Amino acid sequence: MTDETSPYAAAAKGLCPRCGAKTMFQGLAAFAPACRACGLDFAAFNVGDGPAAFLTLIVGALITALALGIELGVGLPLWIHVILWFPITIIAVIFSLRFAKGLLLALEYRNKAREGRIADE
Repeated sequence: MTDETSPYAAAAKGLCPRCGAKTMFQGLAAFAPACRACGLDFAAFNVGDGPAAFLTLIVGALITALALGIELGVGLPLWIHVILWFPITIIAVIFSLRFAKGLLLALEYRNKAREGRIADE
């Protein structure tokens, strides 16, 4: 990672943690197999499904609170709630998931995280 690039900037912009090229993601929230600029193998990092579970719960709670607040304050019809909250929820989950997965990958790279092992004694 370049000296100016923090893990947060790498996650937000989809930058490779080694060279800083914008090659981390292949799709909205899917990693590219490897960096096209420096060859860093993104598949070697174990990001897992942890961010998806936590972000779905967090985004769901926030959207529910906002929907209830608007319903109690304004009293919109149900069809407007569906049209309003469904796309907002999908967009919030996808982009927060992209950021969280990118952040975990960048932090794993920076901290040289590897699979835990028990030393043979």
